[in-house]
Amino acid sequence: MTEGTVLHADLDAFYASVEQRDDPSLRGRPVIVGGGVVLAASYEAKARGVRTAMGGRQALRACPDAIVVPPRMSAYTEASRAVFEVFHDTTPVVEGISIDEAFLEVGGLRRIRGAPSVIAQHLREDVRERVGLPISVGVARTKYLAKVASAVSKPEGLLIVPVERELEFLHALPVERLWGVGKVTSAKLREARIHTVGDVAEMFEVELIQLLGPGAGRHLHSLAHNRDPRPVQTGKRRGSMGAQHAIGRGQHSSAELDLTLLTLVDRVTRRMRAAGRTGSTVTIRLRFGDFTRSTSSHTLSQPTAHTLTVLDTARLLLASRAGAIKERGITLIGVSVGSLDDQPEQLSLPLDVTSGAELDSVIDAVRDKFGSTSLRRAVQVGKRDLPAVPQLPD
Repeated sequence: MTEGTVLHADLDAFYASVEQRDDPSLRGRPVIVGGGVVLAASYEAKARGVRTAMGGRQALRACPDAIVVPPRMSAYTEASRAVFEVFHDTTPVVEGISIDEAFLEVGGLRRIRGAPSVIAQHLREDVRERVGLPISVGVARTKYLAKVASAVSKPEGLLIVPVERELEFLHALPVERLWGVGKVTSAKLREARIHTVGDVAEMFEVELIQLLGPGAGRHLHSLAHNRDPRPVQTGKRRGSMGAQHAIGRGQHSSAELDLTLLTLVDRVTRRMRAAGRTGSTVTIRLRFGDFTRSTSSHTLSQPTAHTLTVLDTARLLLASRAGAIKERGITLIGVSVGSLDDQPEQLSLPLDVTSGAELDSVIDAVRDKFGSTSLRRAVQVGKRDLPAVPQLPD
């Protein structure tokens, strides 16, 4: 049996698992993290029909005896950092893709650590012993197939896909296992009597293009044949920085939405300045009351990390969706700045202490010294701060 050398490690029900780890009374019981909207659910809750992004009332109807706990973002960030320490102790080639998952390349470690399957088993044991969390690992020749394998192995499993049997394994899976196949694409494929990845693999690329369009057609044709040439990359810097906040169902005033938007933009641009990054593409992501989503973006003429510049753009994007918000309600707002550059922001002349960049720097310095809530904008005074969404450890 020939083993691939790519590992995909993915923590199981991450937020809920941290809560169960830290509170023994929650272990083995259905746990929901988040009240108005489900941020995470334990496997006990998932077995009862609770899903991430589900409304809190709907989740409790599905699982009335669930225990609802508020999110503790600092605990999740700390746990993530500890897990990534285990990853880096396993191999120097680690590509983090979110706070709770990463790709690891172990091809050069056979002589000192053993076969990839052995390394994967030790990794699972190390995460459990050192951090106290369950993790699933997939081992395969490509990143795509390793990620599929870890998902199939959940919860707390290990699945090795031998190179000789990778297409046999892949082609038996439902078509929804292909990256990029959501509800809409799945409906189109199943309407065309395409139910498995093997069905996709039997089609000509031109047929998929006619059915799904050029981008999706070529993408799914390649994945169905396990063609994924991407290597595991370490040290890759983020292409964007963002933050989001679930605001729960119900009516929300324009002032409330603007305050949420301001707080998110403030958080993102401060992180950008701390990292020495500027960006030019502002994007807002919305989730409506009926759980449909919307994404809109605008590219600025030059990169910036200036809070008010990004905020003005985000406000225009939010205003463009006012009709949909009024009609369908809104349960989540997200803001990100993309096309990040390492070049410092170019200041306007003449320079003076009232310039936007100068003001941002002063605000950052005060918050760095006295805490993030030591200096607030007038509209934020007396308001509860949004919980910080943990980011992938650098």
